[in-house]
Amino acid sequence: METQHTFRRAREAARALNRTASERIDRLLLALADAVEAGTEELLAANARDRSRMNPADPAYDRLLLDRGRLLGIAADLRNVAALPSPLGRILDRTVRPNGMEIRKVSVPFGVVGVIYEARPNVGFDVFALCVKSGNACILKGGSDARDSNAAIAALIRRTLAAHGFDENTLALLPPTHEATAALLGATGLVDLVIPRGGRGLIDFVRDHARVPVIETGAGVCHAYFDRSGDTEKGAAIVLNAKTRRVSVCNALDTLVVHRDRLTDLPRLCRPLAEKGVELQADEAARTALHGNYPAALLRAADAASFGTEFLSLRLSIRTVASLDEALAHIARYSSQHSETIIAEDAEAIRTFQREVDAACVYANVSTAFTDGAQFGMGAEIGISTQKLHARGPMALRELTSYKYLIAGDGQTRP
Repeated sequence: METQHTFRRAREAARALNRTASERIDRLLLALADAVEAGTEELLAANARDRSRMNPADPAYDRLLLDRGRLLGIAADLRNVAALPSPLGRILDRTVRPNGMEIRKVSVPFGVVGVIYEARPNVGFDVFALCVKSGNACILKGGSDARDSNAAIAALIRRTLAAHGFDENTLALLPPTHEATAALLGATGLVDLVIPRGGRGLIDFVRDHARVPVIETGAGVCHAYFDRSGDTEKGAAIVLNAKTRRVSVCNALDTLVVHRDRLTDLPRLCRPLAEKGVELQADEAARTALHGNYPAALLRAADAASFGTEFLSLRLSIRTVASLDEALAHIARYSSQHSETIIAEDAEAIRTFQREVDAACVYANVSTAFTDGAQFGMGAEIGISTQKLHARGPMALRELTSYKYLIAGDGQTRP
């Protein structure tokens, strides 16, 4: 099967990459950043073909879109990753045993990393940059919505690899078929790790069918709790930014939880949302507070589907609670353990929220939009891990390494 040859070539490329000096990898990434800028027209043309097949009203359209600004941002991210220190060869721990044997725990690459993603062509650049910098070959499996964009991106990367003396199999792009997905998920002994980036359906499918290790990323059902001590001006700005900065990303806000003592401030909290055309799905108490203070065409009753839903659109649900404990219970029930924030001035309420909320990123008086590898100073990210084994939160260079023990001695034997 052709995919098996692809996996084997990637493993050989990973072995060669493990012998490559970090300075040479940095030069490769800088050259790729230049190539992105030089190849802008080619990339935009491919992306335009993909977008011509998608309805602009589809929430995935914004994720699919590449424009000049985003390509410049991609080039900047590549340069940022090049400037970061290598995550490899770090001594994580060191001990000398009583018999004189030295044991060092040292960071090493995984080897071959596969990433399955949907309509996000920029993922190809992020994944490649982080994988090659951390010594890993990468195998991309994009969706059919972005097939032309992904093909153009992979071709550009592979040309740059070859031009700078690297094995072009350091990056491979699989066809956008179910058969390719199945082959990747079953590539035991050839692929060391698979990371799904996309909605809950994709993540569940990968977890349920993979025979190789998986790190779950992507789905974000994000909450903001406006406490009885919350500052209305801060709250309005945070909710607006978290909801509307980019509605199609996993760190976008889905539910506003508001203390019932602050319902009189709810119209002020939500007023900026009306200007952006956000539909509010509010429970009865919140809907009563908003009646006459929010456009009727954008206000409707919440139902069972309003909570626990990742909207990825200009929709926001509102839940009224009587206490911080009730807010915590609501979030515990509906959270995807991605990003949650509290808006409060009460220091004890903030401490309780940050201690008890079980999520990768727990904010206080900050927008959830900051859950992003670049915003965390990581240069870029390969995804937001919502699980607890190995990596949690934004995954970047260090999260793409494992470790091994290096043991040295002078003839010691075990009695």
